[in-house]
Amino acid sequence: MTAEPAAAAPAPGILDAEEAQRLRARRRAAIGRWLLPAAIFVAVIGLWHWVVAANQIPHYILPGPGLVAETLVKDFGTLAPSWGVTLAITFMALALAVVFGGGLAILFTQSKWIEMSFFPYAVVLQVTPIVAIAPLIFIYVESKLVGLLLCAWIVAFFPVLSNTTLGLNSADHNLRDLMTIYRASRWQRLRYLQLPAALPYFLGGLRIAGGLSLIGAVVAEFVAGSGGIGSGLAFRILEASYRLNIPRLFAALILIIVTGIAIYLALSWLSWLLLHRWHESAVKREA
Repeated sequence: MTAEPAAAAPAPGILDAEEAQRLRARRRAAIGRWLLPAAIFVAVIGLWHWVVAANQIPHYILPGPGLVAETLVKDFGTLAPSWGVTLAITFMALALAVVFGGGLAILFTQSKWIEMSFFPYAVVLQVTPIVAIAPLIFIYVESKLVGLLLCAWIVAFFPVLSNTTLGLNSADHNLRDLMTIYRASRWQRLRYLQLPAALPYFLGGLRIAGGLSLIGAVVAEFVAGSGGIGSGLAFRILEASYRLNIPRLFAALILIIVTGIAIYLALSWLSWLLLHRWHESAVKREA
């Protein structure tokens, strides 16, 4: 009895129909992820230009996109130092939020008494509008830079604290019991179990805090309302509005928006870099 010939294996480099369809779908998704937002952006810019031109709106009410771009280039020498001040406050506030938020979260998971004592006050800081307490901060804090930094830190602090605390408390209880059986120390449980489990939560809170630190810095600058060499972009916006220099106002606003997008993209890339090899939220699966 002769054996039936085995089915021929697909030639190397040749995809079957299903795999080819999945590959085309991935390519379309990759292109659409960038093409669709770009198309909407171009459409919005075109609509903006058409509204200004068709209605002959004066530039001191609503400047066209071309005038805004021209002003951004022309006045960049004036806006750049203020942009640097806002960036410095934003990044310092974010760094302090990471240090104090992450550190307090670790303390909270090590002692329930500490968590019960201090977590309600962290909630109070979060729910109190920064515009309400910023004037008090600038009254009692002599340094303008320290006051701005404190305001931005208050806004960015809570997401890091709450997300990291949640992550540290979300470690698998079966693994907790296993480490208890093997008499793992509190430091070993924290290092090998709780910190890896909390990393995705921490990175999620970091992405939120990145945007909030920028918002806090800008809001604090609005409340401070003082100019000079150490003024940020918020003061340039106020100055432009007082002088009816609306193109410069839009130019400063564009710098703030670009900064926020850049911070979010950078922190999203950091999250992918740390998680894409092992965590479900970042591992790519077949469709």
